[in-house]
This record gives sequence, C-alpha cells and structure tokens, in this order.
Amino acid sequence: MKKNVIIVLLFLVQVFSVNAQSQFEVEGVTVPRTITFEGQKLELNGFGVRSKAWVDVYVQALYLTTLSQDPNFIMDSETPMGIRIEILSSLVSSKKLSKALYVGLEKSVGDEGMMKIQNEAKQLEALVNGDITKKGDVFNLIYNPSDTSIWIVKNEKFVGKIAGLDFKKAFLGIWLSENPVDKDLKNDLLGIIK
Repeated sequence: MKKNVIIVLLFLVQVFSVNAQSQFEVEGVTVPRTITFEGQKLELNGFGVRSKAWVDVYVQALYLTTLSQDPNFIMDSETPMGIRIEILSSLVSSKKLSKALYVGLEKSVGDEGMMKIQNEAKQLEALVNGDITKKGDVFNLIYNPSDTSIWIVKNEKFVGKIAGLDFKKAFLGIWLSENPVDKDLKNDLLGIIK
C-alpha cells in the first residue's frame, strides 16, 4: 500500500513539474514562461518560429495579462502585453528586419490603414534600423496602456516608444490579423494546436 502511494505521489510531482515549467526551448532559444513590465507579470500565451524561404528567421513569443486564443480580443485589449523576438539567423540585418516589419504593417492594415499610421511606421523603421541587428539579439516589444505606446527594448536596452492605439492594433496585426505574415506562427502565438 505504501509503495502504491509513493508511486502515485511521484507521478503527481512529475505531472505538476511539467505544468509548472518556468521556460521552454525551441531552436536552441530559451523562451521564458513570464516576463515583467513595469512591475506587472505577463504570461506566455504562445510561441513559435518565423521561417522564410526555408530559413528560420526568429523565435517569437506573445505575452498577455489574460491568456486568449482570440486575436481580435488581444488586438483590442487595453492591457499590457508583449512580443519577444530572438533573432536566429545571421542573414537578418537591421534593415531587413525593419523592412519586414513595414511590409507586415502594410499587410495587416492595407493601403488605407497605412495612411493613418504612416508616421508611426516610419518611427518603427528608424528605431529598429538604429543599431546593427545580429543573431542572438532579443527584442521586447511591449504595449503600455498607460501611455498607449509600444515600447521597444533591444537586448534589455530601451530604444524608444511609439504612441497610438491604431498603431498598436496594426503592429499586433502583423502576426495576429486576418492577413498575418505567417499563419502557422499566428496559431502558435495564440496557443492553437493544429
């Protein structure tokens, strides 16, 4: 009887240890279960790899205060949230990354929507294009509802911020809109298993 109880307890400890994992690993990149912004803990909603032309470009993770699989709820939410991107390929330069984000914005909102956020899109391009981007660089792109802006942090150094609710929705739409840059990555970020 004692032996059975011990076996059951060991099994339960194993199950809870897996569920309480503090981080994950994908493509050699450690993805933390939580990140903190302004003292608030953001939970990992989902993560995946962005690939283009058979090259793994970056590992991306989405962090929310309330987990959700509804992309519209996330894009419309007025709560802190973050996107973490770790560059996987030495082929990714600052210029290529900023251009890819710009194209993603265009795809997210279309020509008419881009006219509304043109200044913010140019700000994003300038901020990402600043320092040289290389393999292993980590970008934290955090939405701060207190000033309705996306904060850009590269390798734990604050780079700048871009204000505007329309921009925030378009920015998240790069990966979560009806027209995302990568549908598989969208599902991964939403935690949808297909």
